[in-house]
Amino acid sequence: MTPDATELSARLLAWYDRERRRLPWRPAPGVAADPYAVWISEVMLQQTTVAAVSPYFERFLARWPRLADLAAADLDDVLHAWQGLGYYSRARNLHACARRVVAEHEGRFPASEEGLRALPGIGAYTAAAIAAIAFGQQATPVDGNVIRVLARLYAVVEPLPRARSRIEDLAKALTPARRPGDFAQAVMDLGATVCRPRQPNCPACPWHDACAARAQGQAEVFPVRPPATVKPLRRGVAFWLVRADGAVLLRRRPERGLLGGMMEVPSTPWRAEPWPLAEALALAPVAGASWQALPGLVRHTFTHFTLELAVIAARVGAMAAAAGLWTQPQDFAAQALPTVMKKVVRLARAGPQVSGRR
Repeated sequence: MTPDATELSARLLAWYDRERRRLPWRPAPGVAADPYAVWISEVMLQQTTVAAVSPYFERFLARWPRLADLAAADLDDVLHAWQGLGYYSRARNLHACARRVVAEHEGRFPASEEGLRALPGIGAYTAAAIAAIAFGQQATPVDGNVIRVLARLYAVVEPLPRARSRIEDLAKALTPARRPGDFAQAVMDLGATVCRPRQPNCPACPWHDACAARAQGQAEVFPVRPPATVKPLRRGVAFWLVRADGAVLLRRRPERGLLGGMMEVPSTPWRAEPWPLAEALALAPVAGASWQALPGLVRHTFTHFTLELAVIAARVGAMAAAAGLWTQPQDFAAQALPTVMKKVVRLARAGPQVSGRR
């Protein structure tokens, strides 16, 4: 006989009390969670692993230990601290959310999912996670780990993403009124350490005898996913412009859109069609420079597409006028350069020195 929801929840919480992971943002048992720390960790953990996030979280909280500190910070400093985590809109929303909470909520997060979702950058999952973990609300955050665990527990044959609403309903039915935050973290821990994507450790699972996928001998089949699609390829040309004193031209990307507000080596728009050199040069940051193509390509994969950037380089005189920020290479670390632009920098600095007007 399949255990009911109450028994399943109790089993998982007992397992969690024994096996819970020690994480920088997770307080000791019996200690109330800090909503600020929960929020920062949940935003950082979106599309990123625990191992990658942990050192970022500790540095972030050491620099801005309170919500008011983050609200008072300069956005450039926040973006710079975020380098390497990717999905930089999260950092911009984090900063905007801190300022909103200070300005409109006296520096305290709303305790309800509805109130949390009204804040910048907080969607359904993050609102549920904060409400459950920080405020003890009977809320059910559903991330990739939860989807995998529940899809296996109930052998959900409908493929994702159509199956998501059913999995969310199943997860809500299991969420207890008592210790909902611990329950949410327990499912996440179970998915991360036992019910792994590959080679799940079924004998160690507290739901071992109740799991329909295990009973079928097909745990790794779930969740069912649609056939993989090939990511489209986009192309662009980056302009490595060096001034006579060795400074390189950088510029800020628009606030809205991919990598918004980050610094970049100036480039053409990114599109599917290749860029003929003459067409690219019409968009160069200065006119009349002697541009030279550098060997190699920069290749970078984003969530929805793959990007290839050719790099062309030129030198200009000390008085050259160009829109952007002239930066010495030794000072690049102080700029909020995303990973793709760091790749451009590495290719350009490894290539042949360009000649041109001085």
